[in-house]
Order: sequence, then structure tokens, then C-alpha cells
Amino acid sequence: MVKKSLMDAFEVKSTGIKIDNISDYEVFKDKEMLDELRAKIIQNLIDENIPDDKLLDQYINDEVDKSTLGYDLNYLQRGYILNLIQNEINGYGPITEMLDDDRITEIMVNGPSSIYVEIDGKIVKDDSVSFINDKHILRTIQRIVQPLGRTIDAANPMVDARLRDGSRLNAIIPPLSLSGPVLTIRKFAKNLESIDDLLMKGTLTNNMAIFLEACVEAKLNIIISGGTGTGKTTLLNILSSFIGEDERIITIEDAAELRLHQSHVISLETRTTNYEGEGEVTIRDLVRNSLRMRPDRIIVGEVRGKEAFDMMQAMNTGHEGSITTLHANSPVDAINRLETMILMNEMEIPVSAVRGYIENAIDIVVQIDRLTDGRRKVSSICEVSGIVDGKVNIKPIFSFYQKGLIDDNMVEGEFKLNRGVPKVYDKIKRKGIDRLDDMFKK
Repeated sequence: MVKKSLMDAFEVKSTGIKIDNISDYEVFKDKEMLDELRAKIIQNLIDENIPDDKLLDQYINDEVDKSTLGYDLNYLQRGYILNLIQNEINGYGPITEMLDDDRITEIMVNGPSSIYVEIDGKIVKDDSVSFINDKHILRTIQRIVQPLGRTIDAANPMVDARLRDGSRLNAIIPPLSLSGPVLTIRKFAKNLESIDDLLMKGTLTNNMAIFLEACVEAKLNIIISGGTGTGKTTLLNILSSFIGEDERIITIEDAAELRLHQSHVISLETRTTNYEGEGEVTIRDLVRNSLRMRPDRIIVGEVRGKEAFDMMQAMNTGHEGSITTLHANSPVDAINRLETMILMNEMEIPVSAVRGYIENAIDIVVQIDRLTDGRRKVSSICEVSGIVDGKVNIKPIFSFYQKGLIDDNMVEGEFKLNRGVPKVYDKIKRKGIDRLDDMFKK
């Protein structure tokens, strides 16, 4: 009789065995015992072959019964074991239900029993979930990336990939990781946030929202700056929603996360090298190609290298209304990073020329930060207001001032509209947009 292995059965559909809110039950009183049973059953299933005349579901039940003989398991504990086994076969092992939980925005696996999640901007350790060992983590990573045409092993110890739902995965294993396999998944938001959502959360004020909408409508060039996990891509997606339906938009990303609702959107995504180390297509390649596609707007998910020079060229040669993000801790830092990235090109460009290039290209820098209480705030909206003492000058228009901490360590602060009429106000007025008149007259 021809045999088949459990590995051949990973695509079998789930039987529906699942316990919701497992942490609400008292199954974790003997969690160490249950984890040992899980490891034993999973290894048995991997090592043994499944007879062709036996259904996988029945085989799993038989294996659970055989492996739990002599253990006094109640119904919930047995269901817990079955649920874990089903997740191994039909899902992504211990993190399967985390990926289905919309409250969780990031999953960080640092080790078998060191798993952290981000919920509402705060990172917490989840002690209810664990892997068996490092091999179990590696096997799960391989299971996730192989259908995506990627591989991870000692010869290729790092992988970046996009899951089918748009979530971003990064994994790194020994010898590069000294602490064993490390897996990080930035989950793709299923429900897009709008500017109204940001207003309700206090991320910015109504005046700031009106100002940013006017900037996008007036085709100002905008950089969104912030640290990791501050919500730069979310804000980029929201600002992009202000672009008119009559414009041709080219989006360029490493991993497609933007979801624009306009009808004329062309989405481009980079490509990594294949198994032979060939075929790479970079952000820079796509930016250069997009200039030949007659774009009204170019939106780059993130600039972090030589493509910054091509972006500046595009902004300086009539491609107005471009929007991009970059990693920086302040608007000044954002401009400095932009300078550095442009100078990375193997071209002898004087620093003064680079700064003039930036001053002519960039209109607005929006800084978004994550506060100590986990909330996101647009901490400042600045304009590039010229060259002062040989350096690009940044002038704040709106700023968030932190006063201190109140109950539960929540940050207390206020947004302020800074004095003076910004230079970009005239640019916006020339486009026939007058909704800012009252704001700046006051």
C-alpha cells in the first residue's frame, strides 16, 4: 500500500475543531504537561506515515487518543490539544489564532517561550502561546514562506516576504541570529482607517486634517516621517485618499500595503533575487520606470536608499503631488537622512546642490510618533521654508506639546497652530483652494 506523510497533508481543510477564548478556561493549570503531549503527538505525526485508507482527521484523533493514554485530561484539555494539532496542519502552528485576531497588529517570536504581540500600540508578552523548540519555530517559518516561493536555511538565513493577506513577514535564523530563529510579522490592517478615525483617536486635530487635505489637493510634495510602527503607512494611505479620481496614480512599494480607492491606480512592487541570485527589481528601478508611465502622482511606500535621488528628480521636473515615507525621529532628521540617501549615489554632487535640490522639491514634512502610552500622534507638520546658513530650514506649522503624564501613565498634551503664515499657504491659494483662509487669518 502506498503511504503518504503528514507533510503531504498540510493543505487539508480544517475539521473545525477549535476552542474560542482558550485562555478563559483552566486548561493552563497543566500547560507544561499539555505542551509535552503536543510535542510528542506532532513528532509522531511527522515521523509516521498515514495509510491511504484512513482519513487525516480520524488519524489525528487516533494519535491523540494513543498519546494521551494514562493522562487524566478533561474535555477542554483534549480539545486544546486537538486545536493545536489542527493549527500545525492547516495553519501556522502556535501563531495561527494570533494572525486571525484583528486586535493584534504585530507578532514577535523571539524564542519558543518568548512571544510578544502589539495590541493598541502596546507590546505585551503572551504566555498562553509557545513553540516546542527552535526547530519548531524554523519549521513554522519554512511552512509560511515556501508557498510564497521563498526559502530560509543556513545558506539564506534572512527572508522578507508578504503573506497573501498583505501582512509583512521578516525572519532571521542562525548563524546570523545568535538567539535562535526570530520571526516578526507586521499584520495587514483589514479595516482601513480614515481621517475621521484619526480624529476620533486624537492623532491630529480638525485644523490639521483640513490643512493636510488642502496640501494633497494642491499637489504639494509631502514626506511622512516617523519611527518603526508609528503608523506612517496608515497615514500615507489616508492622505492618498484625498487625491482626485481624475488622476493617474503610480504606487511603488516593497510589500504592497496601500489600498487606494481611486479608479486609475497602478501598483508596482519590488522583487527580490531568485535562487540564482538574479532578477532583483528595486524601488529605484520602479521609480525610474514610473517616470515613463505618465504619472500624475508617484507614491513611494518608503524611501531608504539611492531611490531618494530619483524621487527628488521627479519632484523637481514637474511630478508634483508626490508622497512618500521615511524612517526618522524628527523633521530635521528626515531632511538629514534624505541628504545622506541622495549622497549615496555614485555621483559627485556638492552638498549645497543637494540641499538646494531638497529645498525645491519638498514642501511639507509630517512627523508621526508613538507616545509612551502607545498612542500615535502627528507630532508636527512642518514646511521646508528655504536655505538658512547653508542648510535646509524647517519651519513648524502645527506642533504637539507634551505636558506630562496623567492617570495610567497617559500622555497629556495639546496641539498648537504656530504663529505666522506658512509659505505654502500661497501655493495652496494659487491652486484655487481657499478653505485655509480663516485658519491663518486668526
